[in-house]
Amino acid sequence: MKGLDFYIVDVFAEKKYAGNQLAVFMNARGLTSRMMQAIARETHFSETTFILGQKPYLGGYDVRIFTPEEELPFAGHPTLGTAFVIQRSIIRRPVAKVVLNLKVGQIPVEFKDPGKKQDILWMKQLPPTFGKRFTAAKTARALGLDERDMDGRFPIQEVSTGVPFVIAPIRTLGAMRKIETDRAHFRTVLKGARARCILVFCAETYSRVNDLNVRMFAPLYGIPEDSATGSANGCLAGYLVEHRYFKRDRIDLRVEQGYEINRPSILYLKARKITRQIQVYVGGKVILVAEGKFF
Repeated sequence: MKGLDFYIVDVFAEKKYAGNQLAVFMNARGLTSRMMQAIARETHFSETTFILGQKPYLGGYDVRIFTPEEELPFAGHPTLGTAFVIQRSIIRRPVAKVVLNLKVGQIPVEFKDPGKKQDILWMKQLPPTFGKRFTAAKTARALGLDERDMDGRFPIQEVSTGVPFVIAPIRTLGAMRKIETDRAHFRTVLKGARARCILVFCAETYSRVNDLNVRMFAPLYGIPEDSATGSANGCLAGYLVEHRYFKRDRIDLRVEQGYEINRPSILYLKARKITRQIQVYVGGKVILVAEGKFF
């Protein structure tokens, strides 16, 4: 594991030290799964990624994603952050698209304005699937809220675009602020579900330029709260279109997350329903924070 080049990037960040930080390791093909897991545990970001080689295979770059606890088939901010590193340090020229070969399949990442200092990167996620629904009373208990804080106009439902999340609508920003998760209640509420995380959202925001406020809780993964979650917001985008939250079949939104934990992040969501299938895109900016070698 000596001498591995690595990068630290802020994803979904409008400025340095905002957003969600990610560690990206280069030339990791010689590492075993156990070695990658050990490095991810040592760096202790919510996710750490490993680029296996510098040459594309079937049009994409082989990448693996690890939390401190386990490997993931897909995750949002690691996908965008790793594509940024590949463009910057492997391709080394402006490109319109980078494709990542992940466990969930090939995920393309598009660069809206290649070569600009702060480009917006966009990833097209898998079409969302919709699963189990949950009661407001039990979900509220897991979040330390009253049932009246839940927005009963819309369901609390499991959604997946590769990784499942429970999506829960909240009535007010005041209710969003007072959330306190309970690990035991979390485990009880999610019993029998594939999802192990809950994303909550409401239409009241801290900034008038934003369309939604979002928080994402993953205590069962050892992450009390994530500052920016691309995969969960992709699920949210599908949910908003499926249930016509904005009374239309197409959305183009600017979403704030992480404000309550002083890691203000901005995510961009686009989704549209074409016949029975929903297309989901999640975008954000990426900023290089540091680079070096891991010994």
